[in-house]
Amino acid sequence: MTRSPASWKGDIGWHAQALCVGEDPELFFPLAETAAGTAPARAVCRRCPVLLDCRDWAVRHGETDGVWGATTASQRRAMRRAVLDR
Repeated sequence: MTRSPASWKGDIGWHAQALCVGEDPELFFPLAETAAGTAPARAVCRRCPVLLDCRDWAVRHGETDGVWGATTASQRRAMRRAVLDR
């Protein structure tokens, strides 16, 4: 994967404020979804003013790769399952 969350084109207006703009896209798409592999990206996300917008967008759109809004793909799958199980 070679795009950063902020480079996603579409119906998102919040992306211009994202702190991932200008960061190395590989940071947000580590080879392994481990705590060590995702920690650098999640650290950027936790300082980001649009963290919740990013996370919400990734969950709603079923983003299956990378770190979005300080969450991993498996965390977002769990969020979607929790909503669907209601």
